[in-house]
Parts: sequence; structure tokens; C-alpha cells
Amino acid sequence: MLIDLTIKGFLDKTAGSDPVPGGGSISALNGSIAAALTEMVANLTIGRKKYAEVEDKMREVAGRMAEIRTVLANDIDKDSDAYDKVFAAFKLPKETDEEKAHRSNVIQETTKEAALVPMSVAENAAAIMDTIAYVAHNGNQNAVTDATVAMMAARTCVLGALLNVKINLSSIKDEAFVKELSDKADRLEKEAIAKEQELLTWIKTIL
Repeated sequence: MLIDLTIKGFLDKTAGSDPVPGGGSISALNGSIAAALTEMVANLTIGRKKYAEVEDKMREVAGRMAEIRTVLANDIDKDSDAYDKVFAAFKLPKETDEEKAHRSNVIQETTKEAALVPMSVAENAAAIMDTIAYVAHNGNQNAVTDATVAMMAARTCVLGALLNVKINLSSIKDEAFVKELSDKADRLEKEAIAKEQELLTWIKTIL
């Protein structure tokens, strides 16, 4: 599994000639890093007298980020697996009309899955951006730049994952499915960009 590789091993695998891990897996990795950094800042806040008022909230944040970190880390492999399923579907036999119909159906279903996996990644990363902002503003200020990097990683995750959603939607014939995910992708993209920019604008006022 990709998640079990060393950092060097993962980078070597990414740099190789295989199409996976690709942008989708890297997006999920960025999301997991965003959660890990947020968890770190929360943990650096817990136990400090200066931040006693937010300690309970920071404990809650740390626990939640640990969960999201694991989910997004597992999505590194899920995204690559989804691509492999689509690739395998295109290799199905297409000699007879029956085989062609079956192949077409499998391609459509696996492509839908390949769109849903990065959509889930984008949604999970987008869902923690408000928490990242809270930690940046209220957590240990010695680690405020770490929280800002977490926000930047989350934004990269959202936008990168949504690119993978969109490229898969271009091959899907189910118009209702395409519209639903397209509308959601547009909304998540705008929100992610705005939330990152808001924090970046604020961080410039204190550094």
C-alpha cells in the first residue's frame, strides 16, 4: 500500500512511469498533512496556562484532526485504486455487442467511483478549513505559521481533488450525476480559495 511507503519511497513511486500515485493521491496527502499540522498546533496549545480558556476546544480539535488525518491518508490508496478500476474496465473485451455493452457499463460505474473518491477528499479537506482558521487565531501563536501552512495544504487538497472530479465527470453520461457534482465542486472551490485568502490576509498583519 502507498500509505506504508517511506517518504522517499512514496516520492520515488510518484516520480516513476506509472500513472499512480497521481494528482488525486497527492491531493489526499496534502489534506492529511493539513489535518496533521492542525492537530500539532492544537497539541502545542494544550497544557499552556496562557491558553487555558481554549484547552477543552483544542483537545476536541486534536481528536477530530486525528480522525480526519487517518481518513485522508487512507484516501491516498483509495484514489489510486479507483484509477486502477477504470483502467481495468477499458481492458474488458469488446468483440460482441453484449461485451461492448458490459464494458461500457463498467467504465461508467468505475468512472463515477473515480469521481466520488476525490469529491470525498475535497469535502473532508474543506470541512476542516474553519477549524484551521480557529486554531490559527486562538492556538499557540508560536505555531501560527504552521496553522497557516495547514490552511494552504488544505486548499491545495480541495482544488487538486476537484480537478480529478472534473476530469472524470467529462466522461460520465449520467447528466444528473454530473450536474450534482459539478455544482458541488464549484461551491467548494470558491469557498476554499476564500478561506485560504482570509487567513493569508490576516497573517500578514501580525508577521
